[in-house]
Formats: sequence, structure tokens, C-alpha cells
Amino acid sequence: MNYKILIAALSLVFFVKVNAQTEKNLDHKLYVKVNALFLPVGIINAGLEYQVSKKYTLQGDVFVSPWKSFSGHELQYYSASVEGRYYFNEAFNHWYVGANIGVSSFVLQKWNYWKDEPYFNDKNEEFVKSNLYQKGYSILLGVTLGYQFKLADRWNMDIYGTLGTSQDFYKGYDRSTGKRYDTALDYNKSGEIMPYRGGVMISYQIK
Repeated sequence: MNYKILIAALSLVFFVKVNAQTEKNLDHKLYVKVNALFLPVGIINAGLEYQVSKKYTLQGDVFVSPWKSFSGHELQYYSASVEGRYYFNEAFNHWYVGANIGVSSFVLQKWNYWKDEPYFNDKNEEFVKSNLYQKGYSILLGVTLGYQFKLADRWNMDIYGTLGTSQDFYKGYDRSTGKRYDTALDYNKSGEIMPYRGGVMISYQIK
């Protein structure tokens, strides 16, 4: 899997560099942006999007969820990603597709562990599922589809979603004892296809 991730990262750089046409009269716009969907619950998702050619941009963003407990569930999630975007019309205007790669670190409780029901590990040891949470990191690779449009002078709205693969490496812990409930010697490993980014970004042109 590591060589596939390396190839994907190099492809993303190539995707942006090869297609970045040099135009003398092009204004290389720069937008700062924040995800309006997450701010009301104290989660920050912010980024910068920079124009590299008439139809191509490069975006970097971070996602910070600092909640040690959110409605009784761990929800600490920190990620950073970089994305190359191709706009079918022109940069920052209407439909686009993008190639995204990111990394994340997390301490969270999966949604299917919220119920107070018994959980048995591979050694047949019994736990209460709602006491269990996971700690680890992920490598993310996906494709973005979005639509961006102007709200006012210098203000844009960017609606988007990313679907891709999440390669997860984590350890499972029992909140009541602080000990691991899983039986892996090191990290558990899992991979799945899932939506892992999305929202409504409010953007402001600073250049």
C-alpha cells in the first residue's frame, strides 16, 4: 500500500505542475476559506486555495476537532490535506474535480460503539462496547467533486465532497480501565472506501 500512496502523491504534484499553464496576464488569485458547517459545533476546517493557471488551482486545508468528549464520545480528529483542482469553466467558477491526498490523527469512538452492549475480543474477553474507543492515524486518498460560485465582491461559496480510500492504523482502548481491548500486538489495520471530506466553504479573496 505504501508504494501506491507514493505514486498517488507524485501523481498529484504532476497533475498540478504539468497542467499549470504560464500566462503573463493571469491574476494568480488566492482565497482563504472556512467551512461554515462545522463552526457552530466548535470544529475548525480552514484552508487556502491558490490559482496556478486559468483552470487549475491548488488547495491546502486543515481540520481540527479538539473534543475529548462530545455528547459523551471521544471526537479528537486532526487532519491536513492537499488537493489539485481542475475547473471546467475557469478557476473558482462553477464545477470542478480534484485529486486529494491527506493524513490524519485521531482519538475517537466509532459510531457503532455507542450502545451499551457486550463486546467480545478474539480472546473471548467481555467489554461494554460504549466504553471502547480508538486511537491512531489514517492516510487518505480520494477524488473531489464540487461547485464554487460568487456571493459578492471577493466572496465565494464552495460546496464540495470527497470520496476515497481511508487506510487506518489504530489501537483500541477501554475507557474504564485505560487498557487495550483489542488483541493486536501493534496497530490494527483497516481500509475502506468512504466519503471523508465535505461541506460548505465560505471563501474570501485576499490576493
